[in-house]
Amino acid sequence: MRRSRHTRDPGSRFDAPPNRPAVLSVVMPVYNEASTVAEVIDGVLGFELTDATIELVIVESKSIDGSREIVAKYEDSPRTKVVYQEQPRGKGFAVREGFEHATGDIILIQDADLEYSLDDYPTLFEPIMQGRADFALGCRHVRGRPMRVMPEDRWIGWVVNTAHWGFTWLFDAFYFVRLRDPFTMYKVFRSECIEGVEFVADRFDFDWELVAKLIRLGYRPLEIPVSYTARSFAGGKKVRFFRDPPSWIAACIRFRFSKITRQKFRHASRRGARS
Repeated sequence: MRRSRHTRDPGSRFDAPPNRPAVLSVVMPVYNEASTVAEVIDGVLGFELTDATIELVIVESKSIDGSREIVAKYEDSPRTKVVYQEQPRGKGFAVREGFEHATGDIILIQDADLEYSLDDYPTLFEPIMQGRADFALGCRHVRGRPMRVMPEDRWIGWVVNTAHWGFTWLFDAFYFVRLRDPFTMYKVFRSECIEGVEFVADRFDFDWELVAKLIRLGYRPLEIPVSYTARSFAGGKKVRFFRDPPSWIAACIRFRFSKITRQKFRHASRRGARS
């Protein structure tokens, strides 16, 4: 297995690894991804893991490009749950609703585009199953080359890569960690990690909120290198230069000092839901 030289196995805070066979809940937010969503869904449903089955939770956020109609074709697929939202309120809002429908032992967040490779599922999944970590991040950095390579937008690619290091430094400084890619899409964790945790972020600031709150609860992520092919803004990337970065800075400060609300877990027993 490939390892990041920046992170040791943090171990588990639980008494034992997840039971085998386990259920991996893949939460997939979908908004205007008609060109790729079917390929990603088919890939997830066709993927096989040792000692685990996959439950796919698709949250469709009222797309206007035909994605909703594509997703509807999977309503009756085994191991698939489709959740329809009546208006788009951001990736974070969709993922949060997906959490409400996930019943697995482990949760993985999966975008509906092709920037990440499904082949990395086993390397992200196994450390949690083996009890070497409760929380894993798919690190997009490869030594010797920039994270985002955008041949058609070289200047924008340079700006985004440079900004990433600035935001990473800010996050590391605020949360006393040494991470290289806390904002990756591939966040994988035991479902118990978020029991009783209330999430509130709606857009891409959710990436900050999730990692921040898990770290404050004492979970240390294991960063694992993954394959990554960045798409351009013209190709569908939804981050907005003048809207999202200020919200990330605000999220960094807000979730460092805000109270972590623990409410009675709505899914009284995830395992019971499957029995």
